[in-house]
Amino acid sequence: MTQDKVKTAVEQQAALLQDFVLKEKELLHEIASQILATFHEGGRMFICGRGPFGSVASLLGQAFVYRQTLERPALPVIALSNDAGLATFLAAENQSDQYFSRQLRALATGHDVALLLAGSFLGRAEQEVVNTMRELGGRVILIASAHVETSGVTPDTTLGIPTDSEPRLLETTLTIGNLLCNLTEGGLFGF
Repeated sequence: MTQDKVKTAVEQQAALLQDFVLKEKELLHEIASQILATFHEGGRMFICGRGPFGSVASLLGQAFVYRQTLERPALPVIALSNDAGLATFLAAENQSDQYFSRQLRALATGHDVALLLAGSFLGRAEQEVVNTMRELGGRVILIASAHVETSGVTPDTTLGIPTDSEPRLLETTLTIGNLLCNLTEGGLFGF
């Protein structure tokens, strides 16, 4: 039984990486180009994700700030999933849906991009990311399930992962984020 679960998980992830990520390599390059353009224009990238996607957002933020494959300066990336105090204050006031938007209003400009990580549903907090960045004149890149329910909000660019399995979504989102970091490093520092 355990071996079957391991085999199934590996097969599912391998299929996503081979069938999906390779098929979407042009879109990945386009997204990396959008991030590069943001940095060249003096903008920053804000990574947003709730729940387990918040952990992925933090990991990716660290990769962009620290490094991935070569020694280089820190890149202007901030993961907005790390402020437990703000989350507590907002929850006490029944305003949790403003967790990302309040941070974006304080920090973001029209030159910035938000990388929004989600599963199969955009909650009010994620919808507010799209609305806030639109108000500020910035861009939103969404990485989520291909079956994501957006409730009428439209990000500038969407990369839809064809699975509803949260473990596979998390793994693939992390892989895609690492690829974007790698492509960005290559574009900025020529490797």
